[in-house]
Amino acid sequence: MGPRRHETVEEWPDGDWVVRGLTGSAAGKTYRCPGCDQEIPAPTPHLVAWPVDGGGPDDRRHWHRACWDARLRRGVKVHRSKNAPRYG
Repeated sequence: MGPRRHETVEEWPDGDWVVRGLTGSAAGKTYRCPGCDQEIPAPTPHLVAWPVDGGGPDDRRHWHRACWDARLRRGVKVHRSKNAPRYG
């Protein structure tokens, strides 16, 4: 496993979130940002966030930093069920 990533807990009106920043070299695959519905290519720095209370691997989402910061103003563009495909 690579170097440990920096995690913080951020307090927001929609709850407390664990936020982990990923460097471009640590991002090994392409993800889709739920804030803008655009792909985050593998070498792009971004963050992963999940709820502090009860957030498991299925609750983690990869975000552009700007989309994460603006999510309460803009809302989430993609609403997928837990069993729906996340990528593609």
